[in-house]
Amino acid sequence: MRSNPCAWTVGALSVLAVAGAAAQAYPSKPVRFIVPFAAGGSADIVARVLAPKLGEQLGQQIVIDNRPGASAIIGVEAGAKAPPDGYTVTLGGFSSHVINAFLFPKLPYDPLRDFVAITVLTRIPNVLSAHPSVPVKNIRELIAFAKAHPGEITYASSGSGSSQHLSGVLLQKLASISITHVPYRSGAPAVTDLLGGHVATMFATMPAAVPHIRSGRLRALGVTSATRSPAMPAVSSIGETVKGYDIATYYSAHVPAGTSKEIVARLYAAFAKVLLTPEIKEKLAADGAEAVANTPEEFAVQLRAEHARWGPLIRESGVRAE
Repeated sequence: MRSNPCAWTVGALSVLAVAGAAAQAYPSKPVRFIVPFAAGGSADIVARVLAPKLGEQLGQQIVIDNRPGASAIIGVEAGAKAPPDGYTVTLGGFSSHVINAFLFPKLPYDPLRDFVAITVLTRIPNVLSAHPSVPVKNIRELIAFAKAHPGEITYASSGSGSSQHLSGVLLQKLASISITHVPYRSGAPAVTDLLGGHVATMFATMPAAVPHIRSGRLRALGVTSATRSPAMPAVSSIGETVKGYDIATYYSAHVPAGTSKEIVARLYAAFAKVLLTPEIKEKLAADGAEAVANTPEEFAVQLRAEHARWGPLIRESGVRAE
């Protein structure tokens, strides 16, 4: 029996029409925004700054679901296993979607295969901060001192494998110097010891370092981005002195693999509009964060490039999760 091409065409058009109508109806209920970090932290703050305006754009409430623990693995795994219907968005970032892939040999999710990237929300460089007793005033002087005194300069971090730790690993690699890593269990005690002069330097987060830099209790040597940060325009970037140096914490939005292109486009449009409004940009900038809003295609390319960059460096340096 021969098929009727006209009947097939009518049927296909009907399916497409139904799919298009479904995409237009999205979202028809609240959207869950998984934050794989504790309430009150920088990631949670970003999510809560964006959620009300994002809800206005989508016409539905955005429900923050904090799922902290295990270096963000618990929350991100929940996001990866959620239905791919657009009603679960996961806040990810540099640690969860890049670094964890190389620190944990049995990660219960694949950051590239199990998610569709929506956009980078914010990018926050660290600032290399020194105790005033350290006899250097900028990156060039730090490199010269470290070459003359290998291993003598110490740098604190919030833990092994953190962006603060890897900031030092990258600097040692590109500048051919040796500095000594001193890991802490979190950022707060590390900053306390830096202020007390118990460690020489730290690749500190902007919110933690800036007040002490302004008061003169710490000295800013350089921000970890390739270019200067709008939050500290008078401070040179490390990339100005060390070619190829660029590392920053960022937070991003992801949905489970299999989510339709129409829903991804709808979510991206909403996030981008919110991120680029002056009010939101100003709120984020108060914590040293820069709104990004790159496209899903651009972000997917970025993720693959970061995996190719950081995998070999982490394996070569022997960095391990605590």
